Amino acid sequence: MKKESIYIAGPECFYKDGPAQLDVMRKRSESLGFEVTLPNDNPLKLDHDDLRLNADAIFKNCCDSINKSTVIITDLEFYRGPEVDGGSVYEIGMAYARGIRCYGYTRDKRNMVWKYHGGMLKNERIYDKKGRPLPYADLPFSPNVIGSTKIIEGDYDDCLHTLIVDIEEERKFTGSRNKLTMTRPDRTLKNIDMPVVFLSGPERYDEDCEEKYRLMKAICKRYGLYAIAPIDKAPGVEAIGSDDPYTRAYNIFYRNQQHVRNCDIIIANLNDFHCWEPESDTSFECGMAFQLGKKLYAYMDDVSIMKERVPNLGEAHEYRDACGCNVENFDYPVNLMFSSSMKIFEGKFEKIIEQVVMDLDLRIDKYTGV
Repeated sequence: MKKESIYIAGPECFYKDGPAQLDVMRKRSESLGFEVTLPNDNPLKLDHDDLRLNADAIFKNCCDSINKSTVIITDLEFYRGPEVDGGSVYEIGMAYARGIRCYGYTRDKRNMVWKYHGGMLKNERIYDKKGRPLPYADLPFSPNVIGSTKIIEGDYDDCLHTLIVDIEEERKFTGSRNKLTMTRPDRTLKNIDMPVVFLSGPERYDEDCEEKYRLMKAICKRYGLYAIAPIDKAPGVEAIGSDDPYTRAYNIFYRNQQHVRNCDIIIANLNDFHCWEPESDTSFECGMAFQLGKKLYAYMDDVSIMKERVPNLGEAHEYRDACGCNVENFDYPVNLMFSSSMKIFEGKFEKIIEQVVMDLDLRIDKYTGV
């Protein structure tokens, strides 16, 4: 196992006893011969008056740690509502883009329809609190998490043992005439004479998503951008019809990751999805795009800083939420993995596209007459 280095991801860094939990995970891994990379391994200068510089330093350290790793093991427990910690899913996206092993663990691998509280039953369908047909109701997590990650029901130790068995089996396989190789797709979208943007966001789960994406694409086209949406076909990816939710999920994931490879720019909707976290497919796509060197932008209805957006007990209690988790205090509107890697705009979609085009220094007047 000495050739393997584990990056431990999850929201533990926000827990009161998080450092102690992470230390136990590290020691257990090291006792089995693994190296461990944790973002808090390296002392950082976090005394900037500009709190965003502190966040940016942490983000860079996370990137450096992931880039030294051969495995990521992620805590997939729900966090501030029925959604995984967005920053952790961003890191899975980075890890997948590098082609390293992705593992995750959860105490509850039941489908979302069992775990989502407050769903409404109407016309024989289950809807979430925002009126959408419950996203990935027949899966425990979003398609991108399902497709990229081997998910173990249990704890970190269970995940670690599964990893060891997988490595041992691969070592045996290399002794045969066959070779176990991981191939990563190339860009399959050709001959586009405009910047290609991927519209990453939770709209994909809305009943009227086709009409929404049609309007969003028309806006992008007016500004000289070629837009693709998650629901679009991806060249080179065959659409597979199946009654098996895991087969469908992997097919959706494979299409999504191809869209990320095909684009030049990600424009992500980071509005709260379920409670206070972004939608997981979007989080994954942002992390993957960053690792692949794509340009990233995001937008939200409200870009107030996190300690103002997420209910918490205030400075005297380290800005901890109802569950005791620390709410980030870096003068950013969302988890630092997003905030430190992209510009996040506030407003309606067309205004966002205008700001993106201006930031990219494209000639707006060429397309709009402005």
